[in-house]
Amino acid sequence: MKVNGIPTRTIRSIDGGRAVEIIDQTLLPYRFERRTLTDWRDCVEAIAEMRVRGAPLIGITGAWAVALAVREDSSNAALLKAAEVIAHARPTAVNLSWAVQRMLASLLPRDPGMRVEAAVKLAEAMTQEDVATCRAIGEVGVGVIAELYTRLRRPVNILTHCNAGWLATVDYGTALAPIYAAFERGIPVHVWVDETRPRNQGLLTAWELGQHGVPHTIIADNAGGELMQQGEVDIVIVGADRITRRGDVANKIGTYLKALAAKDNDIPFYAAAPYSTIDWKMVDGKREIPIENRASSELLTVRGIDSSGKVSVVQIAPLEEAAANPAFDVTHNRFVTGIITERGVFTPTALAAAYQDLSA
Repeated sequence: MKVNGIPTRTIRSIDGGRAVEIIDQTLLPYRFERRTLTDWRDCVEAIAEMRVRGAPLIGITGAWAVALAVREDSSNAALLKAAEVIAHARPTAVNLSWAVQRMLASLLPRDPGMRVEAAVKLAEAMTQEDVATCRAIGEVGVGVIAELYTRLRRPVNILTHCNAGWLATVDYGTALAPIYAAFERGIPVHVWVDETRPRNQGLLTAWELGQHGVPHTIIADNAGGELMQQGEVDIVIVGADRITRRGDVANKIGTYLKALAAKDNDIPFYAAAPYSTIDWKMVDGKREIPIENRASSELLTVRGIDSSGKVSVVQIAPLEEAAANPAFDVTHNRFVTGIITERGVFTPTALAAAYQDLSA
């Protein structure tokens, strides 16, 4: 995708894999800056502090963290110790543990002296694979939007929650990939963008949609139900941080409420995600998926631009106030119309059959 007209990706290796460069997403949408990570601990910090965010991007950053750890010390003990820390940088997005385990499966059987080259090669391959997978999700999902447009014969109004665009992946995105594909094919679309408190990832969605020229409108999180009741929403498409074998979807807090409202108003609700987001070991999302609880300060402060044009953090409640900040919720498969993957659009319970080669 593009930033100021220049093709850009969220992460890339530099200096032959001796470092990686990311977009520091904590500064968006007010400032666009790149950040160089030279140590695997830098990657862990970037994941934990949400400098990189979105399940697929978290996973790829984790893969590069393992590659940097191997460069520092390629012994079994050091590699396993670093991998444990990396895999637990954030608990809900399964892509992180998936990426770390994939790296370990390739590296541990090798002689330590051969691991650096292999780690860089695999991390680079996983990076390119993420791009191809997300592009495929767009090509699959555009059919859902095109079908709606054929029936409605007017711009398709799509509601999304959090950020599941190219900023959440290496490129193209998950939930936004079909929207970009539709826009590029001339299918008229309009996106309702949830602000997604407390981290306001919706502002990132609006920023990247604006960079691409896609019509959109930011709304308060609680406005979605009213828009659905008024017939202003034709479809809901969200991303996912973990999907269970039976198709329960964990995504940013507030997603469950959108699914309930969509169900009540007979509006199709889709999740878009690559195969790396599906956790075949889990079935019951509500009982099994770990929900990350983040600092109360995220809820009690807000970040924006003050009257002087400076980016500032403003306290909106006393910091000693009790505040609960669960970062994700789980939507049961009965509320999910379909899951858009790189292999096709499937009902939640059809996922395992569609991925028999991976789900055993």
